[in-house]
Amino acid sequence: MPIRRITGESSAQATESRLHQLFVRGCDGDADAYRGYLAGAAVLLRAYLRRRLQRWPDDVEDLVQECLLALHNQRESYDTGVPLTAWMHAIARYKLIDWLRRHARHEALHDPLDDTDDLVWNGPDPESGIVRRDLTRLLDALPDKQRAAIVLTKIEGMSVREAAGAMAVSEADVKVSVHRGLKGLAAKMKEWI
Repeated sequence: MPIRRITGESSAQATESRLHQLFVRGCDGDADAYRGYLAGAAVLLRAYLRRRLQRWPDDVEDLVQECLLALHNQRESYDTGVPLTAWMHAIARYKLIDWLRRHARHEALHDPLDDTDDLVWNGPDPESGIVRRDLTRLLDALPDKQRAAIVLTKIEGMSVREAAGAMAVSEADVKVSVHRGLKGLAAKMKEWI
């Protein structure tokens, strides 16, 4: 029987304890401990991001590396009174939201060249390219969380549950963000008209 079971320590608690010790020793100058911390953090981050980026599995490893770099650069901001894994997940969540925002903008800005034909009257909707650019401008005016919720649910077609997983928030938070974001979009559209 593993020692964790005897002491009542869960797997998550054991991971938290192990990573915290490695992190503290690493910050005190123990290079091997810091490498161990980064390796353990990479495992946790990979699992966290893999669940949330199921539609983009090829991008998981790049985002893991971004998160590890952010953890390293922000190591001085860690408050030892807070669980280390909670701090790590908060940084990963912000990196994920940034990635989702960049990905949505990238998709909007890099439409295939065939889509430029929409601007000439040879298709059913001659204004679709213009509408897409206007929508991007409107979405850019929203706060990050509202924009991500709308892009994931209304544009990419994710369910509220999938969007909540991708954004690492509750389903209720996604619904509220979509509602507030749509109200914000309506107000912006009134300003433009």
